[in-house]
Amino acid sequence: MKSLYTTCVAALAVITMAACNAKGSDKQKKNIQQLPVFTVNLKDTLLQQAYVADIQAIQNIEIRAKVSGFLDKILIDEGQFVRKGQPLFQLNDAEYKVELYKAQAALNSAIAETKGAELEVNRVQTLVAKNVISKTELELSKAKLLAAEAKVNEARFKEKEANIKLSYTLIRSPFEGIIDRIPLKLGSLIAEGTLLTTLSDNKQVFAYFHVSENEYLQYVRNGKVTADDWKRDPIDLYLSDGSYYPNKGVFETMEGQIDDNTGAIALRARFNNPQRILKHGATGKIKLTTKVHNAVMIPQKSTIEIQDKVFAFVVEKDGTVRMQNFEPMAKVAGYYIVQNGITAGQQLVFEGIQNLRDGVRIQPLPVVLDSALMT
Repeated sequence: MKSLYTTCVAALAVITMAACNAKGSDKQKKNIQQLPVFTVNLKDTLLQQAYVADIQAIQNIEIRAKVSGFLDKILIDEGQFVRKGQPLFQLNDAEYKVELYKAQAALNSAIAETKGAELEVNRVQTLVAKNVISKTELELSKAKLLAAEAKVNEARFKEKEANIKLSYTLIRSPFEGIIDRIPLKLGSLIAEGTLLTTLSDNKQVFAYFHVSENEYLQYVRNGKVTADDWKRDPIDLYLSDGSYYPNKGVFETMEGQIDDNTGAIALRARFNNPQRILKHGATGKIKLTTKVHNAVMIPQKSTIEIQDKVFAFVVEKDGTVRMQNFEPMAKVAGYYIVQNGITAGQQLVFEGIQNLRDGVRIQPLPVVLDSALMT
């Protein structure tokens, strides 16, 4: 009887301990935080990158005086559209007309001297034929004729030079475009080389922008190896106020080397500007769209930034989490495209990471990433 009693007590103790252990285990499980996790997959995406663009007119030149003189006439106004060959400024030309008259007179004198030398050669030839004088006299007269002809040529050049200088007093537009600021006023004394205004032809514009070496290599991996490869895709331009410029651009060329100081390569695009909205010296943003194949993408809400470094929580097989630093390549539509640090197949905590610590154990609740982002 006593043996039966002892057996019953032992059995009851075992049952009691098992119940306590079960309750402790259930309590421990309840203390483990349940968090949604997702598996990192590879996917193709479109990456749009923005670059600061320096906009320049296809032609933009300074109009400078090529001769000195007083400014007699200003034939245009600031901001005016002018045609090729249209008169812009008139300098006082009296001095240059006098120089032209002197050059013409010198030319006429040289021509007359040449005619006299020709007559002298003919006369001497006749006398030499009659043996009146020696052949030396003939050679001397021919030399004088050559000298006279040289003076004629010199006088012609001086006349042409005087004509050119006179023509410089009327300054014409070398091409059609828009007149900029006119700093000088009527009556100003102009020296040779003085800036009169600036002329800009902006019916088309160039947009210069720089792409980093890493981004350039990404474009190369997507098939844009040569300049001709870049020309296949139209280019979008956004103005300084953020508005979209309606005319798409065309890539034209790139530099042949990476800049040592900036680590970037310069590219140039051309945009039509029929309404002349874009001005020389304006700024904007070039946006390029490229395909990224097999990209590792992580939702930005699944990451945390600490001292300019970005981290995600990797879930190990036993449910513990580990902070993992990674290098983002770009941001697109609420995602980070990962450069390195995270690989496909890893499990990451989707949300609720604000209070997580390295080494904490969680109970993973697998979610499909696309459906999770829709909530």
